[in-house]
Amino acid sequence: MVNWENKIAKIALPTPFAVGDVNVYVVKGDALTLIDTGVKTKESKEVLADKLGELGLKIGDIEQIILTHHHPDHAGGLDFFDQGVPVYGHKNNQRWLELSDEFIHMHNEFFLEYGGKCGLTEELKDKLIRTREEKRFLSNRKLAGFLAEGDELPGLPGWKAIETLGHAQSHLSFYRESDAVLIGGDHLIAKVSPNPIMEPPLLPNGERPKPLLQHNESLRKLLHLPISKVYSGHGEEVEEVKELIHFRLTRQHDRAMHVKKMLEEKPLTVFEVCKQLFPKIYSKEVDLTMWETVGQLDYLEDLGEIQSETQSGLTLFSIA
Repeated sequence: MVNWENKIAKIALPTPFAVGDVNVYVVKGDALTLIDTGVKTKESKEVLADKLGELGLKIGDIEQIILTHHHPDHAGGLDFFDQGVPVYGHKNNQRWLELSDEFIHMHNEFFLEYGGKCGLTEELKDKLIRTREEKRFLSNRKLAGFLAEGDELPGLPGWKAIETLGHAQSHLSFYRESDAVLIGGDHLIAKVSPNPIMEPPLLPNGERPKPLLQHNESLRKLLHLPISKVYSGHGEEVEEVKELIHFRLTRQHDRAMHVKKMLEEKPLTVFEVCKQLFPKIYSKEVDLTMWETVGQLDYLEDLGEIQSETQSGLTLFSIA
């Protein structure tokens, strides 16, 4: 049964993805707000309508939508709502919502070139590209307004946006100072550490993001806030917030040191490290395993523990 807790109601919606259910949140304020939407499937819409009904609400009662980030399990269900319902989020959501031919072309060019530098085979590089077919899980909506660090949320007095990039270049969390609660999307999850997902540069030929470094910085940012509870995008709420953040950062550092040991014998490409880290699944989950690997190498290079150089079009990593 869905219930209100300090003007927040959590609704778990099914997804067809390995991550399982996604949490969306109805929040009372000057405008009845839905934070995230679930994925664009018939089953998800039916469950959303049913759970809103337990609150005495209908889908048509939602007055505005605010996105934590653009991933299809969080933003795909925008099509459930009338076009007149305004949608707010980080400005970096928009290119993923539109998924224009120009963006798809830029996306694929970047990943084919970068995958080559990482040492991926042609077959595996092809698994990194996007197609129009993926639009079935997305929604072509224009954001009514952009939210940035420190902005008060429209229709929700007392709530402010915190930029928590890393898992996505569009990721925001939402903080209510009166009771120190945070709606955190996929930034901090109780049982798993979010994937640091690689995205193309924000500008053509620009510098690529370093999502694991961003994610770590965003986690440290939360250490400076008195957070009583995090309402996460998946799973249960997090109440021991600082303890979990320290655990995540320590565990990630230990994993990076394990990667460093792989480079002690000889320089390796990203793909060679990836195959050692994920020997059983790298060919099935090329993107997730590669970007986890890139993240660890970015982290080690940022610490000065390793260095990189380009040889014959390949980027090789070695002990500094």
